Amino acid sequence: MSDGERSSGAGRLLTLLTWTLVLLGLWLWGREVTDVRRGASGSTTGDLAAVGRPPKAEADLPPAAKPLRDALPQRIDIPDLNVQAPVVGRGLDARGAIDPPPYDQAGVVAWYAAGAKPGAAGTALMVGHVDTETRPAVFYKIGTLHPGNRVRVVRDDGRIAEFTVDDVEVVGSDHFDADRAYGPHRPGRAELRLITCGGTFDRASGGYTANVIVSAYLTGTGV
Repeated sequence: MSDGERSSGAGRLLTLLTWTLVLLGLWLWGREVTDVRRGASGSTTGDLAAVGRPPKAEADLPPAAKPLRDALPQRIDIPDLNVQAPVVGRGLDARGAIDPPPYDQAGVVAWYAAGAKPGAAGTALMVGHVDTETRPAVFYKIGTLHPGNRVRVVRDDGRIAEFTVDDVEVVGSDHFDADRAYGPHRPGRAELRLITCGGTFDRASGGYTANVIVSAYLTGTGV
C-alpha cells in the first residue's frame, strides 16, 4: 500500500470515528435531552395523538425544492399550531449530547449548530421542550401535526425556508434509532427534524417514555 493510500484510508477512518461519536451523542440526546424534571404530579402528554393517524398519501405532498445556500435560522413558525419561536444555535455538552435550551426558556427552540442549516442540503435538527413544571412549552403540540402541514424557518439571509411535514413518529426511548431520527430520509433533499418528549412521564426515571419526531422537507421559499 502506498503512502497516499495509507493516508487516505486513515482520513476515512477518522471521519467515520468522528461521525460515530456524533451519532452516539445524538442518540443520548434523543433519550435524555428533552426530559423535563417534574414533581410527583407529572401527567401524560398529548403527543401520542399522532399514533394511528392515517398517513397522507405521498402523491398528495408537494415535490421537494432545490436546497438553499447556508444561512442561520432566526425563528421557526408552525402556523397550524400558532407557534412562533426564536431559534438559538447549540453545540454538544460535556457528555457529547446536544446542549438543549435552558429549562427557563421554554419558548425557545434549539438548533444543532454543527449540523445542516435549515433549508440547506442535509438534515437540520431542532429540539424544544414539551412542557415545564407549570405549563406547556414550545413543542407541546407537535405530535398533533400530520403530513401536509407546513413549517417555516426564517433565516438571516432574508429567505424563509418552507417545509412540508411528511412523517410524525412517536418512538419509545428504548428503541430510539439515531440514524432514522437524524439521517436524511432521501439523499440530496433539505430536511428538517423537530424533536421533543412524548409518551407518559415516568416518575421513577424522572423523564418521558418516548420522543416525538416530526420530519419535514423543503418545498418552497419565501421572503
